[in-house]
Amino acid sequence: MPDVAIEIDGVTKRFGSVTAVDRVNLQIEQGEFFALLGPSGSGKTTLLRIVAGLEVPDEGRVIINGQDVTNLPPYVRGVGMVFQDFLLFPHKTAGENITFPLKMQGVSKPERAERLDWITKLLRIDGLEERFPSQLSGGQQQRVALARGLISRPVLLLLDEPLANLDRELRKEMEVEVRRYQVELGIPFVYVTHNQEEALTMSDRIAVMREGGFDQVAPKLEIYTQPATPFVAGFVGHSNHMTGRIDSIDGDLVRIDWNGLPILVPKPADAVSGDGVEYFIKCEHIQIMDDAPAASASENQLRGRLRDVIFKGQTADYIVVLENDAEIIVSDASGIPRVKAQDRVTLSWPPNNGTCFRMSSG
Repeated sequence: MPDVAIEIDGVTKRFGSVTAVDRVNLQIEQGEFFALLGPSGSGKTTLLRIVAGLEVPDEGRVIINGQDVTNLPPYVRGVGMVFQDFLLFPHKTAGENITFPLKMQGVSKPERAERLDWITKLLRIDGLEERFPSQLSGGQQQRVALARGLISRPVLLLLDEPLANLDRELRKEMEVEVRRYQVELGIPFVYVTHNQEEALTMSDRIAVMREGGFDQVAPKLEIYTQPATPFVAGFVGHSNHMTGRIDSIDGDLVRIDWNGLPILVPKPADAVSGDGVEYFIKCEHIQIMDDAPAASASENQLRGRLRDVIFKGQTADYIVVLENDAEIIVSDASGIPRVKAQDRVTLSWPPNNGTCFRMSSG
């Protein structure tokens, strides 16, 4: 069993009448890249600040490497932090910005120079130490901010949407780089983001946050393929959302009526005929065809007309209007549009694809 690096035990944080973090429990392992994923206002940054010591919880404890640090100040926790805004001193060189935490800790000049040499080589910014922030690109500034967070050799690094201000291509490059740094250093990274692509690219496990709590905590593949709640199913990945009512049950499948169209979907737990359900099917799990094959009992088949094709380079999204006037989006990995607007098309997918949830009677 891997060692636990961070334990969050029943943590609650309120700001007036607003409960930002609500009785959260979590364990993060040594060497793990862990993502806190959720929309704005879900509580993920507040939770990160509690771990850092920048906020004190109203209830609960924060334990780092077996030590209760709940009431300890940030500078004695051995934690590094990188913010969304780089927060570099404009009048200091890159090297001075990076070594600033060591200077505040009273570390000698020779050791500061040795650590600077180590971290700039790790982050591939050696040679830039004498430049000022205004002389650095966005990616270089981000690496300087990361270097400043890592130079003290923290026991863990907390990152609060550090790539949000970078352009798309640079952000994708930095996603790979940040993951590489974490693997080489072997310390836990806790990464806050509202960007699911970042979380899925870099993390080992993900906690999906909503309204101050966790909807699901699991390895990233499980989060993507086996969402535990309708919120996770709709938030992670690009899915079509359908609501209907169960007409019949056949083993592990149920037939639902979706606005007049019959669809076979996985049976939710405890579902019975007549129950209302929500069904989520990933856009890339649906096949689009320009002909109309004979209906098959082994798969769903819906016919419609192609309203539009959105070409995205590596992928293409097809927006299809079905016979019940509902729309479905299909993502095709080839990226080359195979049908054109107003063509008649058939959509198909296996019934076991997607996730179905029983709707509460209330």
